Amino acid sequence: MNLDVLEKVKKKALDEHIPIIMDETLEIIKEYLEKEKPNRILEIGTAVGYSASQFVRLAGNQVKIDTIELDENRANEAIENIKNIGISENINVIIGNAVDILPTLSKTYDVVFIDANKGKYPVFLKEAIRMSHKGTIIFADNILYKGYVLSDYNKHKQRTAVRHLREYIADSIENENLNTQILKVGDGLAISIVK
Repeated sequence: MNLDVLEKVKKKALDEHIPIIMDETLEIIKEYLEKEKPNRILEIGTAVGYSASQFVRLAGNQVKIDTIELDENRANEAIENIKNIGISENINVIIGNAVDILPTLSKTYDVVFIDANKGKYPVFLKEAIRMSHKGTIIFADNILYKGYVLSDYNKHKQRTAVRHLREYIADSIENENLNTQILKVGDGLAISIVK
């Protein structure tokens, strides 16, 4: 695994303002991945492949990741990045809309990482639960969305995203099959463990 290339992917993403996982969020996830050593991870929202590549680094070479990206250009950049890092055999990039793709997947995953369209988070949660087993960990990144979710924020531009993120939090906390905590790390991270 070429860590120099991974660093370059990170730098380029930051320079180009492409949203990637924050270091402090990755630190939290790292603890789970190193401890659990998952075999199968589902990622919703590939961007340029940075987080999926980090997950391989942290979880170990046995891990297989399915990652879904809507933006074809980003997905192709991710495929190229993953190839250059040397972990193509670990990561399968699926190009398309996660809302359409998720119902077609029938695997069971040890970890699900959600970091895509904020307005679709409740849909992603339902699908993640469907493909879980006892002990599956579901992470939802940017769950507090610049602090808007916990405030009385109601501006038109982000209203739908904020409403759906609040719905995700409520759904994950009220679901008796999940043990959920919300951390104020990075832009907010929800961690749900399937009971």
